Amino acid sequence: MKSDRGVRTCESYLSGIAVVVLLAVVLGASVAQGIGAATNVVIWDTQMRFGEAIDVHGRAGWKVVPVDPFTLEADPARAFSDPGYYGREYAFEGDAVVENGSLTAVFWSGKGRVVVYSKAEKILEFSPRQGKTEPAGIARCAILRNTGFEVALEVSFSGGSSAVLAFDRTEIIAVKPVRDLTGVRVRSAIDYGVAPDFIGDDLIVDPDHYPSANTLSVPAENLFLGLLTGENYVFVMTWPNRNQQVRLGLDGAEQGDRRIESIEFDNDEQSVYLALLEAPGIWHREPLTASFLEKDVTIGWRRPFAARWITQLEEAGLKTTFPFRGTKGQIWRGVPGMYTYPVWFDGDKACYRLSKKVMPRGESLLYFLEGQEAGAPVNSPVDIMKATLGRQTCDAILDLPGRKLRTHHRRGGEGIRRACTCGCTEAIEAVFNAGQEVEKKEYVEGAVGDMMYFVTRHMERIDEYRAFADGLVKSLRDKGGSSPELKPFIEPLEQIATQIPSQYDVQKQNIKSLEYADDLARKTLALTARKDAKNLPTCLELGKEWRGMGGAQDGLLAEYHVIVRRLFQEAGYGGLTQPAAVELAKEIRSRCRQCLRNPDGYEIWVDY
Repeated sequence: MKSDRGVRTCESYLSGIAVVVLLAVVLGASVAQGIGAATNVVIWDTQMRFGEAIDVHGRAGWKVVPVDPFTLEADPARAFSDPGYYGREYAFEGDAVVENGSLTAVFWSGKGRVVVYSKAEKILEFSPRQGKTEPAGIARCAILRNTGFEVALEVSFSGGSSAVLAFDRTEIIAVKPVRDLTGVRVRSAIDYGVAPDFIGDDLIVDPDHYPSANTLSVPAENLFLGLLTGENYVFVMTWPNRNQQVRLGLDGAEQGDRRIESIEFDNDEQSVYLALLEAPGIWHREPLTASFLEKDVTIGWRRPFAARWITQLEEAGLKTTFPFRGTKGQIWRGVPGMYTYPVWFDGDKACYRLSKKVMPRGESLLYFLEGQEAGAPVNSPVDIMKATLGRQTCDAILDLPGRKLRTHHRRGGEGIRRACTCGCTEAIEAVFNAGQEVEKKEYVEGAVGDMMYFVTRHMERIDEYRAFADGLVKSLRDKGGSSPELKPFIEPLEQIATQIPSQYDVQKQNIKSLEYADDLARKTLALTARKDAKNLPTCLELGKEWRGMGGAQDGLLAEYHVIVRRLFQEAGYGGLTQPAAVELAKEIRSRCRQCLRNPDGYEIWVDY
């Protein structure tokens, strides 16, 4: 029997609670059988506090806290009718434990932590931070709500901080800081960290790349993933946008075997949401060796369910996101040109075709952010984000309008289908080859109009990139002058940004101008006035000029897109080891993201 894994908006979980809780641990749908959707949320009292270890199996002495507190009275009916009994609080004799169909959360009073288990396997633990310290214990747990469908506890920690944690049957824990809670520390065994983005490429943090670092500062804005050791869990954290900070604590293992052992989150008095998505093979690491070069390779991993599975590979010297396609096929991209698309599924089998254009270097991480069909056994990170942050906030983060390609089709489906200088000149030359330029004058005029629209859109897009570069370079120079300590971070980015005006100067004579295009249009249309033996050779020569101009514009746009994506990536990776630069990294990435919205089809875009 499949579990009901629908995720509702968090606000609904805490109706009637004065302090609305919003730190959520969402344990995504378990693929195990036998967990029913109707499983209630239960509060246990262990009757004795745990010491140096937790045993969630030995429950002989545990007691279920009843939903109806009046059942604890000697005469429940009388107590129910007497207002004098109302407001009596339940006093835990041991530690509080909250359990539903997929998780068990132990409030370990002796350590001041909440430990989360899945199927009796410890997966993670989290604790509040009071300033820079953690509480030594939990002083008190007070039940705010216990309906069997929803549970909320107000937890007071030693040192004076407090928070409310709430659970429901959809496996969501919601927690909101109440008093003196400056942050949260999450501990787990995490192999990789991922700061997803829906316009640029995801920022993937491999601890092995930072052998001398103990802490990494991540310029994540609303969403962070941890790919947990074992490849069966993905940890998700979301938060509303304020002045929050995410830091990763690395273990002391030797290079080649380092892990992220903790996530430090400064909450800025706001809520934070956590989720643990579970399925066998929910993510995968595939080492890319020379054996992948220039041949089809089917790896041993199989996708556990249908979703929009993605990976990053190196294309044109840049980390590039590739969604897995449904079938093998070709693709043409602005910088590398035509090649076999590098990743696809054959049924559930993952297949690769790597080449000199997409080199087999490093490793390929396979994971998913978005689902693909209803009824999937596991919620996606985007599902979690929508449930915890709300649709309106997520609309801005997902930016579906910004992920849409801009059109260069002037007449939509009524115009030339390949509405580019190559496609339009091909259609025009077919008319002249048939000697029908006079009879099909209107058709030729339409094709020329389509080309002019195409070229105009290209030039507009080129100008957008140039304006972006001018603004960013000025901003970087201003910040470098006022904050000398940021210069090591700023100078490499400035060098990348200045490639945009430099490329324009190099290609200016090839991309021509709109005045040049107007002249070509006038000359092409003049050939339709009357029959002449010179019309065809003249048309062919004009076609070469059209294609030369359009091709140069195509290439420049593709190069610009690579430059801005490199800026986006380098700002993110550069900020990891420079905590003072994190806010500037966020600003630069925001500028890049805005520039990358609505790319032209000839650019190398991420979401396609």
